[in-house]
Amino acid sequence: GQGALNGTLVVADRQTAGRGRRGRSWISSQGEAIYMSLLLYPECQPNQASMLTLVMALAVLEAIEEIAPGSSCIKWLNDIVMNGRKVCGILTEMSVAEHKIGYVIIGVGVNVNQGSFEETIADTATSLFLELGKKIDRAEFICRVMYFFEQAYAEFEKTWDLSGLKERY
Repeated sequence: GQGALNGTLVVADRQTAGRGRRGRSWISSQGEAIYMSLLLYPECQPNQASMLTLVMALAVLEAIEEIAPGSSCIKWLNDIVMNGRKVCGILTEMSVAEHKIGYVIIGVGVNVNQGSFEETIADTATSLFLELGKKIDRAEFICRVMYFFEQAYAEFEKTWDLSGLKERY
């Protein structure tokens, strides 16, 4: 992000070179899932910034809880599961130079309106549509995630730890 502002949110309609843990990659179909990346310049230590994955996980969980109360949980550290299957993955990357954070990017993938998954992941993945039986407005869902993230991040910024968010967890 050359000169991009703190809090810049980039949303893609599909991914052709998605990155997951352990270098896994995937290609996604258009118009079904949410793929977004949030750019931050937090004024904290690099070891504290790793907690931002959980701050985002909490925000996604709260957005899901609004439409499907009691259905989901955070699978430590960076997945959200509904009824035992993965519905969201979060990957946080940062640039560090001389023990200072240059930037943090939180990448979020949410399975929203997929009706099925390929065989290799069908047992472990699900979507909001498969769980709830109705299509979800992706733009509205992103707005709710960001609403909850902004609240959680403001709390996190006070101490640069999760102490102020324990109750919400």
